[in-house]
Parts: sequence; structure tokens; C-alpha cells
Amino acid sequence: MCADKTHDKKPNFLLSLLGNKCARCRRGSIYSGSNPYDLKNCLKMPEECPVCGQKVEVEVGFYYGTGYVSYALSIAICVASLIAWWLFVGFSIYDNRIFWWLGFNGLLLLVLQPLIMRLSRTVWMAFFVYYDENWRERPQVTGREHTTLKSA
Repeated sequence: MCADKTHDKKPNFLLSLLGNKCARCRRGSIYSGSNPYDLKNCLKMPEECPVCGQKVEVEVGFYYGTGYVSYALSIAICVASLIAWWLFVGFSIYDNRIFWWLGFNGLLLLVLQPLIMRLSRTVWMAFFVYYDENWRERPQVTGREHTTLKSA
């Protein structure tokens, strides 16, 4: 009667990414704190997911590749900012609105940087650790074991 119905349904991939959830179970948070603007602790991660036990740092230096994801996210934000500025403010060769946009865009990226860093780690983890709907029954699989099990 008091069964937890949230574990019966597969969690949404996009919502779990935006919520910085574990890629394996999509329920546990992979960050120790929930505030990305606590700059001293914004990137602190537990050893493993509090829900499924997945190691958060799969290998030593696992998150070095997040720079590529962070760059792609930053470019996407810049393009969206450019399009929004163009639609709402506009550009002209007769004034300096392009420089106002550059300043606005730089400030926007600076303000969003903690969110971008956290999201890029979550996306990077989702590239290599796949969702497992039976994570309760199976032990976690990491590194090369994961690729050999997928191909078998």
C-alpha cells in the first residue's frame, strides 16, 4: 500500500541530466551540495552514488574530458544569446550594439560558469555510464568491464 511508485517508472534522461543525477540510476545526486554558487564546494562529489553505489569518478582523471562538453555548452549558450539579442535588440552597422552584446554575453557566461561546469560533468558521466533499470540486482560495472559486457 505504501509502495514507492517513483522506482517503478524510468526517470527522464534530460531531467536527470539537468538535475545532476547519477547516470546509472538517475536518482542519486552526484554532487555533495545542491548549491552550484557555493564556489568552494560546488564541484565536491561523493565517492559513490548515494542511491545505487555507482562510483562517481569511474577512473583516475575521468573528468578531464569535460572541457569539451563545457566548450560545446558555452557555444550553445553564446548562439542562443546572439539569436535572442538579434530578435529583441537587433544589430546595426550604425551603432555599437554588437559590443553591448559581447559584454552581455561575457557576463552571462561568467554567471553561468558554475552551472556549466556541473552540467558538463554530468553529461560526461552519462557518455560512459549507462542507465541500468535493474541496478538493484546487478553490481556496478566500470571502465573496460562495461564495454566488454555491452559487446557480449
